[in-house]
Amino acid sequence: MEDKLLHINNKREANTSIIKVIGVGGGGGNAVNHMYDQHIKDVSFLLCNTDRQHLNKSRIPTTLCIGEKITMGLGAGNRPERAQQAAEESKEDIRKALSDGTRMVFITAGMGGGTGTGAAPVIARIAKEMGILTVGIVTIPFLFEGQRKILQAIKGVEEMSQNVDAILVIKNELLRKVYPDLKVSEAFKRADETLTTAARSISELVTDEGDINVDFADVSTILTNGGLAIISRGFASGPNSVYDAIKDALHSPLVNTSNFQKASRVLLYITYSEQSQPDTEVFDHLNSFMARILGDYDFIWGCGKDESLGDQVRVTLLASGFDVQTLITDETAMEKIKEYYGDEMKGETTFRTETSVIFTVDELEDETFISMICDTPTLKRSSNTVDRYRAGRKGAGEKSQTNKEETQRVGSHQPIHEEVPVMEPENTKNDEPELDDELIMFGR
Repeated sequence: MEDKLLHINNKREANTSIIKVIGVGGGGGNAVNHMYDQHIKDVSFLLCNTDRQHLNKSRIPTTLCIGEKITMGLGAGNRPERAQQAAEESKEDIRKALSDGTRMVFITAGMGGGTGTGAAPVIARIAKEMGILTVGIVTIPFLFEGQRKILQAIKGVEEMSQNVDAILVIKNELLRKVYPDLKVSEAFKRADETLTTAARSISELVTDEGDINVDFADVSTILTNGGLAIISRGFASGPNSVYDAIKDALHSPLVNTSNFQKASRVLLYITYSEQSQPDTEVFDHLNSFMARILGDYDFIWGCGKDESLGDQVRVTLLASGFDVQTLITDETAMEKIKEYYGDEMKGETTFRTETSVIFTVDELEDETFISMICDTPTLKRSSNTVDRYRAGRKGAGEKSQTNKEETQRVGSHQPIHEEVPVMEPENTKNDEPELDDELIMFGR
């Protein structure tokens, strides 16, 4: 039915689960639609968007078009501030959508665009104000999408991190490296699986009856105000199944688990069948695993049975409270980008701050000098390039003057030809500037 007052579209009665997954914007909506098709038990769904047309195409039962007075249901136009205003306009609608017994919410969005970047932090703030355990799962753009979009995305992540208990950041840049042979649609499904894994893992933890039980209060202890987080799971079989499953969980390709040893809160749950049930050697494996933690930590663990696993063991891992620098920094643009993209930037086309280079009248009248500048590919033009050409031009001028003086002394009447510095290919192939070089802009 249609709720005329709150503009919430309920296609059928919502699930009464305590866990809700909210997709914000186009990217978040795509991820939640993918998850909805996985038929995860005890999870309800909500889509929030400024684009009514996108919501109408969704399979999700409950949708909310936010900020209709501001956007007219036509989207945020890639403007996060407009999406933020839209979410603020609809804050009472959002509160009502969350007032159905929800105790934990996953909010997923693609950072860098309009609606997800601007509205997701507002929705997260509202949920947290209501006392709901709030986890953000966000993606950041590919490097080729440009510095402006990446910095807009990072700003969105930082604002999101201030309004959630825990946050997982998925780097799209890793998709092409981890899955180079997959079709584009399949690669994006792998990113969407990160959300699915997180929600399914929590749902199983709080609903399954274990031999050593873990409940929602335990999950809340690990994630409340936990900051950067890991929510992952792994599978393995064989004599070292538990240890191998832990390693599998820590090798999630799209989520950064490299700082696990700095976690201060860890929850680990082992699930097995009658066939795969481990012996007491599992405690040795747990000792080895937790010995990796560098400092003091809170540790919660449990175990239970699932006969569908056959000969496999499943390990669910939650970790938070990392001793790492806060996501909120005052660093320069490139340092911010490095912080989020890390090793993925090695060997890639990177970004340079644009500036203008002022040429003298004498330089502009020097056809050889200008030709050298114009013949240099745009992406290789930098202040270093211009300085080197200027030095070569000066050296050529001095050498020409010396030749001219020597010719005059011997009384030669032959015409004087100035020598022009020759730029061999091997001298230019490594001219690409470092990250902090300046791009030379012409006609600006």
